[in-house]
Amino acid sequence: MEAKIADFGLSRAFANDIDSHVSTRPAGTVGYLDPEFQSSGNLTKGSDIYSFGIILLELITGQPAAKRQPNNTFTFLLQWVTPKVKNENIKSIIDSRVQGKYSVDSAGKFLQVAMSCTAPTASQRPDISQVVYELRGCLELEMSKEVTSDQPTNSSSSMSTSALQFDSDFSILSGR
Repeated sequence: MEAKIADFGLSRAFANDIDSHVSTRPAGTVGYLDPEFQSSGNLTKGSDIYSFGIILLELITGQPAAKRQPNNTFTFLLQWVTPKVKNENIKSIIDSRVQGKYSVDSAGKFLQVAMSCTAPTASQRPDISQVVYELRGCLELEMSKEVTSDQPTNSSSSMSTSALQFDSDFSILSGR
């Protein structure tokens, strides 16, 4: 995984006297940009939520947001995941490197959160406080399965119980 960044105006804040040109057009990495932004040119909080949803999908699938094809077109992660979600084929979505060491309930909820973040319109997407709340619920599900399970291969996680304690120290964030 490689870090990605979108430039929605920060570069102008760091301009200096040497710069001969500062772009006023937002730019971002292929696969992370909100489809509404691409059609309207307007950025919203929902645009950030969409990009975050794509990152969540990358985390659960182990796949990049977009893959360049030999004919110079792209295959997008969301296009690959959507039919599998509709067919409730969750196990085929999860990164195979996890080797089945996860709670299916937690993974399903995590996937549901990611999909809600990538809804077609910003008005259909949750705000960040709801996303944080739901992700916290995923962690709690994963941790409760880890503690109570007799079969570690179905629900064990690489997270420790200290991760749950650390997470509970934070209050729910509100959207900006």
